[in-house]
Amino acid sequence: MHFADFAAGSIGGALGVFVGYPLDTVKVRLQTQRHYKGLWHCVHSIYKTERLSGFFKGVSMPVSTVSVSSSVAFGTYRNCLQCIQQCRYGSGDARPAHLDFFLSGLAAGSAQVVVMSPADVVKVRLQTQTQPEHAVQGSTANVKVKYQGPLHCMATIVREEGVFGLYRGAHAMMLKDGPSFATYFLTYNIFCEWLTPAGQKQPGKKFFVV
Repeated sequence: MHFADFAAGSIGGALGVFVGYPLDTVKVRLQTQRHYKGLWHCVHSIYKTERLSGFFKGVSMPVSTVSVSSSVAFGTYRNCLQCIQQCRYGSGDARPAHLDFFLSGLAAGSAQVVVMSPADVVKVRLQTQTQPEHAVQGSTANVKVKYQGPLHCMATIVREEGVFGLYRGAHAMMLKDGPSFATYFLTYNIFCEWLTPAGQKQPGKKFFVV
């Protein structure tokens, strides 16, 4: 992968996380706290007590790890696919079967959990910390929040729960992301095959223009 592709993917992924993060915060609050009456009540309550920053609690963690997780996922996928080609067909240049794409994607989704699980645990802990911003700054509130930021949150979890505290729910995430990535890579390669003209190895440029 060229550096420009890596940089573009990292920036695009980070912006994608940032744009969708407020709704992710609302989703987590609705899933973990029962006093919200619905979507809009949750949105209004967060803004009323925590202002705009309340929707972006913990956002720096997934933004900073998206490039790493993408590198792990795509690197694992490519290496697994080459290993399968070498073992099954005796050459890394052999045409892979659909099962090969699926298995490589399964490995990629499982591998990136190593990076994403700690980031997700920290993200959720910060998202469910409902104190308003002034409590974090300690200006007028007597209640001190437990987590003062992503790094402090991570250090606190390791200190109180050990390193494995960062991997709570990792098995469930692996069972979710493994098949998800497998389906993604399989579907992508099937469509590439359909769009590739006879005698060529990749889809024609006109398909990407459209």
